[in-house]
Amino acid sequence: MTTSPFDSYRPPEEGRRRRRPSVGSQATDAARDLARTGRTWLNRDGGGRREAPAVPDAEFTDYYGHPVIKPVPWKHEIPAYLFIGGVAAGSGLIAAGAAATDRPVLLRNSRYTAMTAVALSGAALVADLGRPERFLNMLRTVKLTSPMSVGTWILSGYAAFAGVTTAAEAARAVRLPRRGALATVQRTLEILDTPATVGQALFGPPLAAYTAVLLSDTVTPVWFESRSHLPFVFVASAAMASGGVQMVLGPTSETGPVRRFALLGVGTDLLAMHRLEQHLDGLDLREPLETGAAGRKLRLAKLLTVAGGVGTLVAGRSRTVSVVSGVALAAASALTRFGIVEAGIESAKDPRYTVAPQKRRLEERRRQGNVHDSIVTVR
Repeated sequence: MTTSPFDSYRPPEEGRRRRRPSVGSQATDAARDLARTGRTWLNRDGGGRREAPAVPDAEFTDYYGHPVIKPVPWKHEIPAYLFIGGVAAGSGLIAAGAAATDRPVLLRNSRYTAMTAVALSGAALVADLGRPERFLNMLRTVKLTSPMSVGTWILSGYAAFAGVTTAAEAARAVRLPRRGALATVQRTLEILDTPATVGQALFGPPLAAYTAVLLSDTVTPVWFESRSHLPFVFVASAAMASGGVQMVLGPTSETGPVRRFALLGVGTDLLAMHRLEQHLDGLDLREPLETGAAGRKLRLAKLLTVAGGVGTLVAGRSRTVSVVSGVALAAASALTRFGIVEAGIESAKDPRYTVAPQKRRLEERRRQGNVHDSIVTVR
C-alpha cells in the first residue's frame, strides 16, 4: 500500500491548554538557576522563585558591520583649533598681567600673539565647517544649552576685545599726527585700551575651557567619560602653551612671571592627566589613551611636559634654555590636544568602549539599590 508524505501530518492543536509544569520541576529549575547565577525571580506562572536563564557575556564587534556610535569626521583642523585657541586664551591673561606690571615688550608680544592665534583658530574652525557663512549662522541665536553656540560667542567676544587691544598697541608703535581723524582714533583707542584688556582677560579662561565641554557633550566614550577632568587638562595645557610661546618671543628680563605661569600649567597638567587616566582606567577606557598614534602622542607630550618644566625651573637668565623649554611646553600642549582627539575617535570605533561603561554604571546602580529587577506576581 502506497503511503503519502502527508499521512504523517497532524494539524496544530490550537486552543489546547498547555500543560502546567509540576511544582517539583519548578523547584528543580529554580535550584539549577540559583546554583548557576546566584539570583532568583518570581516565576510568571506563580511558582517558586527562579532566575531567568543566564546568557554568556556577548563579544561586541559591530552593529551590522558598523560601530555602535558614529565617530566624528574630524581631521587635523579641529585639534589645531583646540591648541591655537588655548594659546590665544593664555596670551590674553599674560597681556593683562604685563599691562598691570608695566612690561612693555611682554605686553606687545602677548597682544600680537593673542590676535594672531585667535585669527588662526577662527580660520581652522571655518576650514572644518567648509563655508564661512556657517560660522556666521551660529551667531544668529544664543543657545545656552549648546556648547557650540556658547563657544562661538566666547570666541567672537574674545576676538573683539583682542582686536581693540591689538589696534591700541599698533597705534602706540606708529607715530600719528596730533590733530585730525587719526589723532581722534588714537585717543579713542587709548580710552578703550584698559576696558578691552580686562574684557580679554575675562574671556580667556572660558575660551580655554569651553572646548573641553564641547568634546564632553558628545557620545564619544573617552570624551564623555572625561567630562569632569578634561576642562582642567585643557586649561592647564593652555597655560603651558601660551607661557612657552612668550618664553620663546620675550627677553628673559621680562618673562619671569611667564615662567611661573607656565610652571603652574605644568603641575596642573600632570596632575589632571593622572587623575583622568585613573578615572578612565576604572571604566576600562584607558586603552585608547595608551595605544596607537594617540598613545604615542600622549606619552611624548608627558615627556616634553616634564622636560620643559624642569628647563623652565632652572632656566634663570639663560636665553637658550628658556627658548628650548618654551618650545617643549608648546609642543607638549599641541600633542596633548591631538592625542586626546585621536583617542576619542578610536574609542568610538570600538563598541566595547561604548557598552562596557554602561554595563558598569548599571551594575553600580544595582548594588546601590537604585535599580531593581522587575518582579511579576501572577495569582
